Amino acid sequence: MHLSTHNWMRAEPLDVTLRRIKVYGYESIEISGEPEQYDVNETRAHLKEHGIRCWGAVTLMLGERNLAAKDEGQRAMSVQYVKDVITMISELDGEVLTLVPATVGKVVPDATPEEEWKWVVDATKECFAHAKSRGVKIAVEPLNRFETYLFNRCAQALALADAVDPECGVCLDAFHINIEESDIYDAIRLAGNRLFDFHVADNNRFAAGLGHLDWAKIVGTLKEVGYDGALTNEFVAPVDRTPAAMFPDMVEKNPVDISPEQLKFIEDHGSSLLSEEFYSDQMRITAETLLPLMK
Repeated sequence: MHLSTHNWMRAEPLDVTLRRIKVYGYESIEISGEPEQYDVNETRAHLKEHGIRCWGAVTLMLGERNLAAKDEGQRAMSVQYVKDVITMISELDGEVLTLVPATVGKVVPDATPEEEWKWVVDATKECFAHAKSRGVKIAVEPLNRFETYLFNRCAQALALADAVDPECGVCLDAFHINIEESDIYDAIRLAGNRLFDFHVADNNRFAAGLGHLDWAKIVGTLKEVGYDGALTNEFVAPVDRTPAAMFPDMVEKNPVDISPEQLKFIEDHGSSLLSEEFYSDQMRITAETLLPLMK
């Protein structure tokens, strides 16, 4: 196992992110699934400079992106988006696409379960074929019920993976499975050798170590099932605007450029633009919590 991180949680130059995480002992990064933002040659140069490899990327299913959409054109557009992310991963020598199949924040279905199942299976099969041709693995990630109605538990993600191909896998996120699974350790065991990625945030979605999750037992269970991939940092810190705030300086007062869609995505997760000092501290705390357990 090794320590990785997403970078969608704060809008900043990739070079800044890589310089920071290298100091704390991160070995790889899951790049934000926005291929148009990254020049491949420039990104490869940044990764090489800082000695950080690309582990993969996560699909940012915002706006109209939805593999289970009722509209055929919308599904086709979503499939092409996922293929573009896969191509980016391949060109950066990454290994895994974390696939969130449906629009994040959409909690009401458009059709019958049977119709949606066929649409999402067919769309994911098309994405999987492209991924296989580019040497990239697909890991279906279930989210909690407040972010999607479609895939909330490991068993559901495995059902989609099974319907697509035996080589399709799953990604689990400690924050989500703490909400949705009756036993988070059994969920990890259920995934077994189909677990291709694992995202980390504590039960309150702060950095690992700032909540009540038993990280020693979580990492121990990952070792038990033979998981040897990344533990990918994905804290989405809830913003407190009251006098009771534990971190009064967590919000960025001089925000850098960020698209309205990405800002909405962050705010829909109950967070905001985070200050560099707070963001760095969350990165440090995650590393200090997890690295000793992974040895």
